[in-house]
Amino acid sequence: MSEYMERHTVSRMIGAPPGYVGFGEGGKLTEAVRRKPCSIVLFDEVEKAHPDVFNILLQILEDGRLTDSQGRQVSFKNTLIIMTSNIGSRLIASSGQASGLAAFSKGARGAGGEATQADHARLKRLVLQEVKEHFKPELLNSLTAACSTAEFIA
Repeated sequence: MSEYMERHTVSRMIGAPPGYVGFGEGGKLTEAVRRKPCSIVLFDEVEKAHPDVFNILLQILEDGRLTDSQGRQVSFKNTLIIMTSNIGSRLIASSGQASGLAAFSKGARGAGGEATQADHARLKRLVLQEVKEHFKPELLNSLTAACSTAEFIA
C-alpha cells in the first residue's frame, strides 16, 4: 500500500475524476472487481496507506459496494478482502515468539523455557492495543476477523 501513501494517488483505486488525465480508464480496484466480481483483494501493509484509502475500505466493508469515478456502482459482495499489517511486528519479534526462542514475559514459562498461554495472551493484548491506536474504530468494527503471526507460530 506504499504506492497509496499520498492523497492524490488514492484516485488510482477508483479512477481519476472528470477532467483529469485517465478519467475514462477507471480505477485499478474498481475495474478489477467489476470484471471479476468473485475475487480476493489483498491490501498488503495497509497501515502505510493514506487515510482516504480507509474511507474507501470502510465503504466497501459497510455497503458491499463502491462507486467509481464514472458513477458506476461496483459490487464487492462476492469479494474477499484481506488486509495485512506490520503493526505489532516489533513486539512479536522482541518477544522471541517469532523465532520460537525465549518467552515474552519474565513470568511463568513452560518446562523448556517456551512461552506460556499467558505470554501469548499478553502479547496479543499489546498488539491489539497498537492496532486500535492506529486504525479508526469504525474500520476495526467492520472487520470479520483479525489474527497475528504469533497465533500461527504458537
